[in-house]
Amino acid sequence: MEKVTYASLGSLGEDFHRSFDSALAYEQKKLGRSHPLYIRGQKKKARAGTFTDTSPADTRVLLGEFQGAGPEETRQAIEAAKAAIPDWIELGWKQRIAFLRKAAEIMTERQFRLAALLSLEVGKNRLEAIAEVSEGIDLILYYCRQMEAHQGYVLAMGGNGSEQTRSVLKPYGVWAVVSPFNFPLALATGMAAGALVAGNTIVFKPASDTPLAGVLLYEILHEAGLPVGVVNFVTGPGKSVGEELITNPEVDGFIFTGSKVIGLDIARRFNQPRLRPCITEMGGKNPAIVMPSANLEDATEGVLRSAFGMGGQKCSACSRVYLHQKIYKPFLDLLVEKTKKLVIGDPTKRETFLGPLINESAVTKYESAIRLGKKEGRIVHGGNRLKGDSFAHGFFVEPAIIDHVPKTSRLFQDEYFAPVLAVAEVQSLEEAIALANDSEYGLTAGIFSLEEHEQETFFNSIQAGATYSNRRGGATTGAWPGVQSFGGWKHSGSSGKSALGPYYVAQFMREQSQTRIK
Repeated sequence: MEKVTYASLGSLGEDFHRSFDSALAYEQKKLGRSHPLYIRGQKKKARAGTFTDTSPADTRVLLGEFQGAGPEETRQAIEAAKAAIPDWIELGWKQRIAFLRKAAEIMTERQFRLAALLSLEVGKNRLEAIAEVSEGIDLILYYCRQMEAHQGYVLAMGGNGSEQTRSVLKPYGVWAVVSPFNFPLALATGMAAGALVAGNTIVFKPASDTPLAGVLLYEILHEAGLPVGVVNFVTGPGKSVGEELITNPEVDGFIFTGSKVIGLDIARRFNQPRLRPCITEMGGKNPAIVMPSANLEDATEGVLRSAFGMGGQKCSACSRVYLHQKIYKPFLDLLVEKTKKLVIGDPTKRETFLGPLINESAVTKYESAIRLGKKEGRIVHGGNRLKGDSFAHGFFVEPAIIDHVPKTSRLFQDEYFAPVLAVAEVQSLEEAIALANDSEYGLTAGIFSLEEHEQETFFNSIQAGATYSNRRGGATTGAWPGVQSFGGWKHSGSSGKSALGPYYVAQFMREQSQTRIK
């Protein structure tokens, strides 16, 4: 079967399911292996020992054993990346593109195996898993095309007689790439590809909940032929690996996707004692607005998919919705009806929509939101942890819909990263937009309205980096490389330049003006 694409995701048939099932059976036989660190192309063991990676759907399933690196191993990885810089730059952007396109080819060949492992490690249903793999492939190819379109980011400038000047973007050097658990392949691939195609070398640390996806990416880049030391792979806790990456002066740039608290701490501390580029994407509290003219079938579908897809564990997940009073009850009734039909269970099964949350801590945050909802308002649907036979060894919860809470409630402000949707009634679009903007976050937002002037008012006034109208496929989710740029305003992002978009790669370089006198 050919590569699954953005256009084909909505029409996957029996060939897809057969390919997924076959890949799943193949990968399940290989689970439980021990994985090393990779520094300067060499396999390394950590002095501090190892940790285990288990499936959130069934913690009895051992996915692998990984090294718990400390400061010493992390320093070695940084030194290896630094030593590899001159040769990587000397290769030139055309050769770097060739290596990365080869990586995309390998990823395409293994797309179903990668998707199966994402289902096992992250708890994504099979459609979400294959979509993530496809996005990772497209991120590589899109960033390569960006480099190609700009001819390596060399631009002739003005001149005067014998004086000729050009602007050249050059790599910074060593970048720390710290990826999140929720898109452990696609986001890691995108961040790594952006840094690498620009001519930087990297030290790559995956989230401790999803190291298997990380090592799979490393192996693909290694097999694609990238020179030794250009990519170095370390696993381990943030207090050791992350701390060294933040404080080591030999790290020239830092890119991170994760929580606001950690992102802000990284940004503050990484710029001591000298200023260095730090790109942080730090989540969201993403609103959807539904107006009287909306197609309620599309609106409920779009909100449901964005709020409960992957258990709300997307930084772009819709976690609050503002409903005009004229359609409040019919919208809510239809949304509850659809939510009741969602299949929760083993994410590798074809009928499953909602798999587990990532870990016990995620369940705890979910339960804290439910307690607040019961205290301040009404649980319209859900609110329970699932504990039956098929759920006994995983982190399964019901999607929750909560209304009748004050519009100032923390349910409308805090990011719970769980399938919890807060609902409020509004009297006008102006009120809805004001409430939507009353947040420290500004990642994504959506509106459902068939009135063009309402759509235009929304786009002109909403404070978010990725915005949508009438999107049945996802009210606030589903950005794609080269289609929607994806980045946050306010505390959702630090750079003002979005991933998946035309300005991303340039962030990994700094400008030099070169003037020649003939």
